[in-house]
Amino acid sequence: MGLRLARAVATALLFCPAAGFAASEAQALSQDYGCISCHGLVRKQVGPGFAQIAARYRNDPSAPAQLATRIRNGSVGSWGRVIMPRQFKVTDSDAKALAEWVLSQPSPP
Repeated sequence: MGLRLARAVATALLFCPAAGFAASEAQALSQDYGCISCHGLVRKQVGPGFAQIAARYRNDPSAPAQLATRIRNGSVGSWGRVIMPRQFKVTDSDAKALAEWVLSQPSPP
C-alpha cells in the first residue's frame, strides 16, 4: 500500500497539477493492479483500450457503477468473446476510481 501511494504522489508532483492528482493516482492503480497488461491506453490489446471504453460509455450516466462492478466481478460478451476475469484484489473504492479514470480518457484518434 505504501509503495503504491508513494508512486501516485511522485507522479502527481512531477507531471500533474494539483487538480489532476486523482487521475494520476488512478493511473498508478491501473499499473499496480496490472490493468495495462491487457488494456492499452488507446487501442485494444487483449481487452479494449481505455479510450475505446470511454468512447462507448461516455454519455451513459450508469457507466461508472457498471464499469466498477465489471472490474471487480469480471464480464464476458461486452466486447466480443474475450473474458474480463474477476479482479478480486481490487477494492470497491479502487474499482470506482479506476472506472472514473477510464471514462475520463479522450476519444481514440
